[in-house]
Amino acid sequence: GKHVSGGGDKIDGSGMLVMPGLVETHWHMWNTLFRSFAGDRPEDGYFPTVARFGQQMSPDDTFASTRLSAAEAINSGMTFVHSWCHNLRSAAHAEADIRALAETGIRARHSCGWPQGLPDTQSADQGPIESLARDWKSWSNEGLITLGMAWRGQFRAGPIKPEVYQPEFDNARKLGLPITVHVASARKAVNQIEPLYKAKLMGKDIQLIHTLSASAAELDMIKESGCPVSASPGSELRIGYGYPQISEMLAKSILLGISIDTSALTGSSNLFGVLKLARDCENAKAESEFKMTARKALELGTIEGARSMGMDDRIGSLKPGKRADLIAISPNALNMAVVTDPAHLVLEATGPENVDTVVVDGRILKRGGKLMALNTPKVIAEARAALAGVRERTKWR
Repeated sequence: GKHVSGGGDKIDGSGMLVMPGLVETHWHMWNTLFRSFAGDRPEDGYFPTVARFGQQMSPDDTFASTRLSAAEAINSGMTFVHSWCHNLRSAAHAEADIRALAETGIRARHSCGWPQGLPDTQSADQGPIESLARDWKSWSNEGLITLGMAWRGQFRAGPIKPEVYQPEFDNARKLGLPITVHVASARKAVNQIEPLYKAKLMGKDIQLIHTLSASAAELDMIKESGCPVSASPGSELRIGYGYPQISEMLAKSILLGISIDTSALTGSSNLFGVLKLARDCENAKAESEFKMTARKALELGTIEGARSMGMDDRIGSLKPGKRADLIAISPNALNMAVVTDPAHLVLEATGPENVDTVVVDGRILKRGGKLMALNTPKVIAEARAALAGVRERTKWR
């Protein structure tokens, strides 16, 4: 279907809390099949789990996983997601990820990465991203989906050599694609941003993920180069990386978005819950009830996220001339029944079941609490079947 509503359909929003759709800025949607699979021992941790199982994924498995995430995103009030696809085993895997996003009708960026298990001594195959870029119009779902490059950067388990990372970076720049990279992810991963800055590998088109260990000087480098940042307190706290530097970045007017990161670590992908955690982290660090306002936290999940993705001219706020990406939240439920301060209530109480209506580009994707464009039981059944196949191939019991 076209992404316009015939003659401007009217939606009855009386008694509802209406706001822009949430803007998610970095999510490994391909590994949602492994939701809550990261275990309690080092050998069962997040990285060994996704590497082991990811290497057994077919394009169909990728499709089932990303479609499950995108359906959950819409159900939870997200109208934009950033599918950070770092298990690109073939061009068919990339195409499966993009087709899943298109089938759900969500607005998205697909960032094309590398396959799990690729040695850090080897450059990623540039074939898939080049063919996608060449023919992007046919993949973009009438412009709802944009293309980017997910880059390993200069550090993974250890340093990566320039002859490995530079060709990947240069190719993305040549194709005119935005670049995104995990850097300074944990508090203990220090001195990773300055080398990036000195190598002239920063800029407005390069999104930095996590940056928990950025020093004050490195925060100035981020500000000066114009890099946007994506923080994911849900996963950063869960995996023990430490507290995000949200207030420190906002104080320097660094463009900042919030992300889900991975359901393998966090389970539910309710971005309202992550925004609440972002606010609570800042208040905890400052030992103050008043460090971050509820409204600021909601801005991080809407207009600030849109700015960080370079899309604030189209989405992130409800203004004439912008695309119709909006949600309506019904407070007619036990967890929201008494409407006090709307910003606090939405931030602190909203669950996916409270999101009544979701509209992307004028198309109604959820109404009356039900997904309209997707067969939910089929999405679930096919994801379960995909996981069963991956487990079988890895001999996991």
